[in-house]
Amino acid sequence: MLELRGIRKSFGRIEVLHGVDLHVRAGEVHALLGENGAGKSTLMKIVSGIIQPSDGQILIDGEVRSFATYDAAIAAGVGIVFQEFSLIPGLTAVENMFLGRELRGPLGLLDRKAMRARAQAILRTLEVDLPLDVPIARLSVAEQQFVEIAKALSLDARILVLDEPTATLTPSETEHLFKVMRELRAAGVAIVFISHHLDEIFEICDRITVLRDGEFVGSTDVADVTIDRLVEMMVGRRIENSFPPKPAPDPDARIVLEAVAVQLRRGGPVSSFQLRAGEILGFAGLVGSGRTETVLSILGEYGAARCTLRVEGVEKRLHDAADGLAHGIGLLPESRKEQGLITPFSILQNVSLNNYGKYRQGHWFIDFKKELACTRTAMEQVRVKAQGARARVDTLSGGNQQKVVIARWLNHDMRILIFDEPTRGIDVGAKAEIYQLMRQFTAQGYAIIMISSELPEIIGMADRVCVFRSGGIVATVEGDAITSEQIMTHATTGKVHHVA
Repeated sequence: MLELRGIRKSFGRIEVLHGVDLHVRAGEVHALLGENGAGKSTLMKIVSGIIQPSDGQILIDGEVRSFATYDAAIAAGVGIVFQEFSLIPGLTAVENMFLGRELRGPLGLLDRKAMRARAQAILRTLEVDLPLDVPIARLSVAEQQFVEIAKALSLDARILVLDEPTATLTPSETEHLFKVMRELRAAGVAIVFISHHLDEIFEICDRITVLRDGEFVGSTDVADVTIDRLVEMMVGRRIENSFPPKPAPDPDARIVLEAVAVQLRRGGPVSSFQLRAGEILGFAGLVGSGRTETVLSILGEYGAARCTLRVEGVEKRLHDAADGLAHGIGLLPESRKEQGLITPFSILQNVSLNNYGKYRQGHWFIDFKKELACTRTAMEQVRVKAQGARARVDTLSGGNQQKVVIARWLNHDMRILIFDEPTRGIDVGAKAEIYQLMRQFTAQGYAIIMISSELPEIIGMADRVCVFRSGGIVATVEGDAITSEQIMTHATTGKVHHVA
């Protein structure tokens, strides 16, 4: 149904796609794999008319097509769910789903009733129940993801591109999506599926095409390949073990942060934990269990009913994230592009954010040489791959964008780092680099809190794990007790003690 022949794309003098071929059959789920920066999203933006190829052909049903606009691709039966949400925060789910192609009555007026009914029907097939009449900004990230998917399904696309659709979904939500994908496959839809979760590829996909550095590496049936072989095709080398070895526990390590009592809402559970220098403390639990809200409460960015903590043994009450910075606590947020970076800015500008005080020269001036030198040092520390400190952040891969956030906090001399979903949307090679960096930091005395929804990541990286349920910590496990069975048992059945 879809064939790409020799697709090339250049931005200025830099060619990012080097003659890529792709063949997707009707009624199959075709995985498109590669590291961040391999060219997957660029290729799919060409298919959907968002950007134009420098050379090559697009064929649909054997006929050469050219899409000058996104609307032209939609008219040809191509739909795409973007990796980065394309929703308007102030509009409702229904308004977003039909934006630019609103249903109208005989007099040309908006037929809101018909659009609402159509939206409800699509969400019903996804087995998702979410409020349709509130602004998108008030929905959870997972709910927004399903609105994106529903929006694509509303196009009745014959070719459907799903770019990292499961990155924000729970396992049960992911299974709902796979059920819908199987139904679409049975109906003859050609689906291109992009994901960094290789286990998902083997569960839902029929064939695989791998890109590396903008070049076509190969295509294969899922049944004919192993995970190890896929990783080798993606990164050009074998990754024996992405998780570095854990150090022996140090019972004498000093306590750098102690949450004496954190209560997210009045009448809810009260949580407490200790974070020691040189350790990674994992926060595990189901989506909505209170992990992110707990760290935001510590930073004064969430209206908790109670929050008592000690920093380096001294009782503190932090009022906002800037107060946290002043006490050496840096947050790498769950949504790095919306909350952690200003993507049109350069690496230099992003690393310097919150740090201009150290570059002050006199009262009014900035020492730009010092700023550039410090930025380059921070980039070298975390091994950012870019053309230079003045490269725009939105030109970087997801893994390198995450490293820019880390570089900023290192440049700010943070000693406590909070990683919220640190490897979401990052390929296997970049994940291994982030894990190595985290262990290097703890070896240097940094203390890390890591929030993750990926159990293998929690098990492989955390020295101790706080398990959350219903807004509070129900158990803390360490050593040999850090297993998927222990964590999930506590996360789903752990007893929650409510306090007035």
